Amino acid sequence: MSTQTQISATTVREITDWLYMEAGLLDAGRYREWLDLVAEDLSYIVPLRVTRERAAVTDVVEGMTHMDDDADSMEMRVLRLETEYAWAEDPPSRSRHFVTNVQVAPGDSEDEFEVTSNLLLYRTRGDVATYDVLSGERKDVLRRAGDGFRLAKRVVLLDQTTIMTHNLALIM
Repeated sequence: MSTQTQISATTVREITDWLYMEAGLLDAGRYREWLDLVAEDLSYIVPLRVTRERAAVTDVVEGMTHMDDDADSMEMRVLRLETEYAWAEDPPSRSRHFVTNVQVAPGDSEDEFEVTSNLLLYRTRGDVATYDVLSGERKDVLRRAGDGFRLAKRVVLLDQTTIMTHNLALIM
């Protein structure tokens, strides 16, 4: 991440608005429209985290993930959600994506931006009194495409080491 190039306030606002729009699509279950926002070379990873001593280099387990998807596998996830066989999401979850602390830096190429944000994801299902709350940091690469952006890469670093949800069928 280069710190030598300044990102304009207009670009930061466009990216922040894009993140909010994306959250709205996901909360509304408009996954097909969300797919239109991803790049063909998408990399979407939710790595497994463990608790380690302070001196450890990382708390991410190399090669182990909750999710490791590309554009094609995300398309398959959405296709499945559109069928009657998506039992993990029947009835559909109600979710809220709260996106905060957005930071934007130049990416590896002129049309890419490295975006870090915090995510709080609230989910409830059916008429039960229980709910799920997931929090974490997202590290995205957004690529300018036409008059908007495409998600080229997302790494979601969940704060929890043990995920208590019944499934991770949601897009974070």
